[in-house]
Amino acid sequence: MQLRVLAFVLAGGKGTRLYPLTKERAKPAVPFGGRYRIVDFVLSNLINSEIHSIYVLIQFKSQSLLQHIREGWETGGLLKSHFIIPVPAQMRMPGEEWYRGTADAIYQNINLIEQAAPDIVIIFGADHIYRMNIRDMIEFHVAKRAKVSIAAIPAPKQEAREFGVIETNNEGAIVGFHEKKADAPTMPGDPSRVYASMGNYVFSTELLLRELYADAEREDSSHDFGRDILPGLIGQAEMFAYDFQTNRIPGDPAEQPVYWRDVGTIDAYYEASMDLRSVKPELNLYNRQWPLRTAGYQDPPAKFTFDLEGRRGTAVDSIISGGAILSGGSVKNSIIGRGVKVHTGASIEDSVIFDNCDIGRHARVRRAILDKNVKVPADATIGYDLERDRKYHHVTETGIVVVEGHRSHVDLSTMQF
Repeated sequence: MQLRVLAFVLAGGKGTRLYPLTKERAKPAVPFGGRYRIVDFVLSNLINSEIHSIYVLIQFKSQSLLQHIREGWETGGLLKSHFIIPVPAQMRMPGEEWYRGTADAIYQNINLIEQAAPDIVIIFGADHIYRMNIRDMIEFHVAKRAKVSIAAIPAPKQEAREFGVIETNNEGAIVGFHEKKADAPTMPGDPSRVYASMGNYVFSTELLLRELYADAEREDSSHDFGRDILPGLIGQAEMFAYDFQTNRIPGDPAEQPVYWRDVGTIDAYYEASMDLRSVKPELNLYNRQWPLRTAGYQDPPAKFTFDLEGRRGTAVDSIISGGAILSGGSVKNSIIGRGVKVHTGASIEDSVIFDNCDIGRHARVRRAILDKNVKVPADATIGYDLERDRKYHHVTETGIVVVEGHRSHVDLSTMQF
């Protein structure tokens, strides 16, 4: 029997730890890999897994996310079961409140579940960079006759305080939850690692509806799956941990390791970006059987111009997006967004440059993230004098310089370089 599957994508978080990249946009709308957005990963995983009934729950600073979904993802096919629809907070509570937690986000849209009457409901976050064959997890859920399945990834024991940790028995059944505890129980047979929850869930519809209604009545609840609903189901329902390490992507080599990154901080986001530009990247974007989809931008090809000593457009170990022009400048170990211009003698190293930036003649940028529309003047430097950079920009503890952008160009020429 073909299961009816309804998917919810939770895309309403503030993303405060990614500030200033989230100053003007929702976290799932933050650019990644040159031409993509973070939300593209979960949506691509769903579509590639042949899951086509998808609601995207949005909330904070949602305009950028709405625009991206409408430009590249909204579908209106002949089949009623094929759709990707963004859904803002419905204000269904008596106090007309925004989403109070992950469970409340689903509860405020509970009518969508009741109308669709699916066999199972899957709830996935939009905050992470990963590739996943979700059908594998659904098949695991069915084979185990589970009421709830939670995607889990092994993590070093010393990192337990950073995650919600799932405690399982030898058969993978969930027997406990431990929220960011350094002494959380390790995996069965592996004292060096713990099972970290990925925040991706598969629910039987009947159980989910029952628990959402019950949770909404609890005044002492934070209305969150990880904190309230799931711990309350221990011993009450069949729950299993799905080991993400067993997931296989069609078209990938058998030895290809799974990839999942929490890009909740600037440093984590930067490191995940750098994962893309190596000769054999940990995150493979070039598997045609599992494409990473996004909006259909009508960009011209990237262009490299001039072949003179000291004036040569080059790029090494980098990703260059459509419409970018390297006019005598050099790029190394970097991600270059759409429509970026790199002028004569300019150099960019170990950096992430968002769309429509303009790097002036002989300017130098190193270990930096430039948001959209930043204009770096000729001869300027970013990332070479961190004390000076801190006067004008956000600098992380590891020395990554983040230059804020805007809807129109941000010209740095008024600053002291």
